[in-house]
Amino acid sequence: MAIITLTSDWGIKDHYVGAVKGTILRQLHEACIVDITHNIPPFDLNQAAFIIRNFYKNFPAGSIHILAVNTEASIRHPHTLVKYEGHWFIGADNGIFSLIFDEIPELIIDLDVMQDSDYFTFPSRDVFAKVACHIASGNPAEKLGHVKKEVMQKIAFKPVIQGDLIKGQVIYVDNYENAFTNITEKLFNSATKGKKFAITFRSAKYRITQISKSYQDVPEGEMLALFSSSGHLEIAMNKGNAASLLGLNVDQAVNVELD
Repeated sequence: MAIITLTSDWGIKDHYVGAVKGTILRQLHEACIVDITHNIPPFDLNQAAFIIRNFYKNFPAGSIHILAVNTEASIRHPHTLVKYEGHWFIGADNGIFSLIFDEIPELIIDLDVMQDSDYFTFPSRDVFAKVACHIASGNPAEKLGHVKKEVMQKIAFKPVIQGDLIKGQVIYVDNYENAFTNITEKLFNSATKGKKFAITFRSAKYRITQISKSYQDVPEGEMLALFSSSGHLEIAMNKGNAASLLGLNVDQAVNVELD
């Protein structure tokens, strides 16, 4: 059974989700379609990439992932099919692939697929669904277009180590208002090497000097820092809304001061 996932900025009010699912099922009755989220902020590639990076490895190899965020094609941002770590990804080559993958993909296809309508505003239905069904049916990917060597690069802000300071920022806020930073556990451990540290943000009164293992390591309502399953440093509150209560919006600076 083919697994096809949908990640989009459509929301759930309109017809878009149903139209894409219906198009897939009309071509491939036995498809298993999985909704990841349809609540990406409109056109926000960074938020979409963070979610996709953190879910696709949990699916079986061979799964097909439709990336329905900022999907209109242009000469600079063509519709593209990518194979990476045994998974298939379909989207516009607008930088989102480079934000998801850490290595060069196994295969990149610049799509040349006749769409199923005369309208060019809904490629997820008129192009991506057709491509997903083609791959799910076991057909060669190379028949869908031309092989190319690289995807468009979009450089995400990286944490910087300056002396005894790691300078990072919030890159994602989840439904619980936990704030995820771009500081990874690997980078943190490499920089701290057992030194004392203080995680700081916004003002001097916000300081966290230890890494917790779970949210319940601190009393209810208190802030904490931990490394979540994503591998990123996370600022949270035990049964509280860290982002709104602590002012931790996306792009907010978060630093680690080393002693």
